Amino acid sequence: MAHHTTAHTTALTADEAAARLRDLTVIDVRSPGEYASGHLPGAHNIPLDHLDTALPALRAAADRGDLLVVCASGARSATACQRLAEHDVDAATLTGGTAAWTRLGHDVHRPADARAPWAMDRQVRLAAGSLVLTGLLAGQRWGAARWLSAGVAGGLVFSALTNTCGMAAILARLPHNRPTATDLNATLAALAD
Repeated sequence: MAHHTTAHTTALTADEAAARLRDLTVIDVRSPGEYASGHLPGAHNIPLDHLDTALPALRAAADRGDLLVVCASGARSATACQRLAEHDVDAATLTGGTAAWTRLGHDVHRPADARAPWAMDRQVRLAAGSLVLTGLLAGQRWGAARWLSAGVAGGLVFSALTNTCGMAAILARLPHNRPTATDLNATLAALAD
């Protein structure tokens, strides 16, 4: 998978990735909060929305060895791999993400000083459930408030059909889900060296 003029993406199962972990540069594209809740050993955190900024460092890392891109389920990492391939950077995605990794009993690392942030899917469930409940309760007094519940329900259906999540994109902008500039710069410097 070293850098070629025509990049391609591949997929590794959790067991395949575990067997090759020492030879892979692991890039975790989840939010910093998700990353802190548990990540593959040695993984570097570059949230998906910072991927373009990280391209030079990722290209340098790919020139030295194989990249493995990881997220919670495999959806964001597959998107990241496609974007990297568009920029001639080879990468593999972890099939099933960290969910499959931990389900198979592979080791995860957590920063010693990290609080226990919620995974993005749990944040989405809390936000969606709260908005639906608010719409229904407020709808008893103001009928138009029920449209809030209908809008969230429609968004959830759209999310399932397209395998995207607008609410997760919004929640990723919250301070606890954003990388600090110093963390991201340190990660990029480590990858570029």
